[in-house]
Amino acid sequence: MTATTEPTALVTGTIRYWAAAKAEAGRSEDPYRAATLAQALDQARAAHADRPGFVRVLGICSFLVDSEPVGGRDHATVALSEGGTVEVLPPFAGG
Repeated sequence: MTATTEPTALVTGTIRYWAAAKAEAGRSEDPYRAATLAQALDQARAAHADRPGFVRVLGICSFLVDSEPVGGRDHATVALSEGGTVEVLPPFAGG
């Protein structure tokens, strides 16, 4: 698969929220059924649409997918694995 190909196989896993993301979500995790990080994050935004602070915090977070940093990669090209974990990491004070 090339970097420009969007994965299409839906898988299930868990999104874990940390620090401010956890506080804004009102819980520590959500399940997902998605093929890509972008799809999983869209589901999280929809699930918390009544919490504008969550959507705002999500926009400034870093992400780990199965313990690997996503960095600047296009979220639509980051494939998720069955039973995988997405860690949502807001900026932390002090670096």
